[in-house]
Amino acid sequence: MKRTILLGILAAAAGCGALMAQQSKAQTGSQAPAQPAGPKPKSNEEVKAVNAMINAQQQGPDAVIKAADELLTKFADTEFKALALGMEGDAYQRKGDYAKAEINYQDALKLNPKDFQAELQLGSLIVGHTGENDLNKDQDLTEGEGLLNRGIADLKAARKPNTQMTDEQWAALQKGEVADATVNLAKASLLRKKYDDAIAQYKAAAEADPQPAYQAYL
Repeated sequence: MKRTILLGILAAAAGCGALMAQQSKAQTGSQAPAQPAGPKPKSNEEVKAVNAMINAQQQGPDAVIKAADELLTKFADTEFKALALGMEGDAYQRKGDYAKAEINYQDALKLNPKDFQAELQLGSLIVGHTGENDLNKDQDLTEGEGLLNRGIADLKAARKPNTQMTDEQWAALQKGEVADATVNLAKASLLRKKYDDAIAQYKAAAEADPQPAYQAYL
């Protein structure tokens, strides 16, 4: 599971947990905790639908798509719509249905043009499926690079999705996701035959997140 999806799930968990804590506090008469800045469910039924979508990750992409569709159908005004679209796009991508994945990511960006999750996923999808001899290679690479660079900037500017996460954990997740995006930028540079740029980008990714795969690419 990509880290971008994990970040969205952490935000969802914070929102759902806050609603349950608020209801518990209300029942006992004590003061309710401050609400997180992320998306918030409006009912226990919506919490169940969001949790069902998250838990469906363990059952495979078809289960995720079904659960995401159910959330979007039953709760048309849900604040978790962008997360549902991103998770559904990732599920279609894992199934090899790249056209539907792209549609989901684009729909998420229509909701929020600064959705770093959708920017990074769509950017990596476009770069990853651009071929050396494609007629629209330069145009597609420019689009993919633009999305990746915007996604990196928006991720760096984002706040922690979950108050229970430490600053160190949040910084590590950001660094890892930026490294992954930088690898995709390097792939675009290779397709443009800009080898010096690709080497610099692979080095930056490997230094930020020393994964064996990044070293192998370099």
